[in-house]
Amino acid sequence: MDCCPYWSVLRSPRPERWFASDNAAGAAPEVIATLVEANTGHALAYGSDPWTARAEECFRALFDRDVATSFAYGGTGANVFALGCLLRPAEAVVCSRVAHVTYDETGAAERIIGTKLLEVDTLDGKVTPQGLSSVAHLLGSEHHVQPAVLTITQATEMGTLYSINEIRTLCEIAHEMGLLVHMDGARIANAVAALGGSPATLRAMTFESGVDVLTFGGTKCGGVFGEAVVFARPDLASRAKYIRKQTTQLHSKMRFIAAQYVALLENNLFIDLGRRANDAARQLHEAVCDIPSLGLGAPPQVNSIFPRLVDPAKSVLQEWSFFWDWDVSASQVRWMTAWDTSPADVARFAAGVHEATSN
Repeated sequence: MDCCPYWSVLRSPRPERWFASDNAAGAAPEVIATLVEANTGHALAYGSDPWTARAEECFRALFDRDVATSFAYGGTGANVFALGCLLRPAEAVVCSRVAHVTYDETGAAERIIGTKLLEVDTLDGKVTPQGLSSVAHLLGSEHHVQPAVLTITQATEMGTLYSINEIRTLCEIAHEMGLLVHMDGARIANAVAALGGSPATLRAMTFESGVDVLTFGGTKCGGVFGEAVVFARPDLASRAKYIRKQTTQLHSKMRFIAAQYVALLENNLFIDLGRRANDAARQLHEAVCDIPSLGLGAPPQVNSIFPRLVDPAKSVLQEWSFFWDWDVSASQVRWMTAWDTSPADVARFAAGVHEATSN
């Protein structure tokens, strides 16, 4: 007997907005409008254009200091470029075992800039002081690669957040060890929105806490393509223009990356877009947390949820509205909301989850 009545949500057309990733979302209208404005006439290439100058000024105003900003094609390239600016031969990067730079970037850092990634144990996806200190014994030994940079991800791949105090503590330990600190902020907008929702929050969790270089993500919070690498001090960027070119991250029509950041930073649009995604994730959690089999705990900190799903419910839902497996051994998947996820999107997907798990 057919388990689904004729009015089944799962037999309705597939949703227009998926819960697979914030990368699946389109661009914010404000970003598109600014790109159209930038697409007028000719402008000098490689960043010698008014839009790039304007975006650089936006970053100086946002951080209230003389930061140096370089634009790159995408997240992986931006991370590789940023780390490459901080490393010398025989030096290594300390990171979480689940950091994007080591787990999801196909060995790009190792191959392109020839560094070694030193993975350390974490708690909820976050590097701990104990994990960072575990590599201290390598320092000064000619037989070991030298830890030179700590990279942390905010928000983490596990959907968790470092508190400002945690970031400050890690930066203090790293600097005492002689390391610089890089933050992978692919979802920095979500983190800022969750921890306070203001430029002051951003400043507190980054350069005021001791972060030296930040990969500032724009694609996941309403951009089309391109990321920014922001250096806390201009001297840290002394070789950036060469390293960016060598790591294939120099875009000739730079104005089209920069223009997006003008839209995202002016009036703090990026924070608002991050907040929308976070709010949608909390709404989804509230709508399905009464399903025991999902194993949901506390509400999400940012815009990702990691429920447990088994077949046939998982396959039925993935066929109707695709999402990614996360930890197959634990039957865990990932649902992720985006800046454009509406309450109606959440309600419809939640109805599908209830239907799939009740049959």
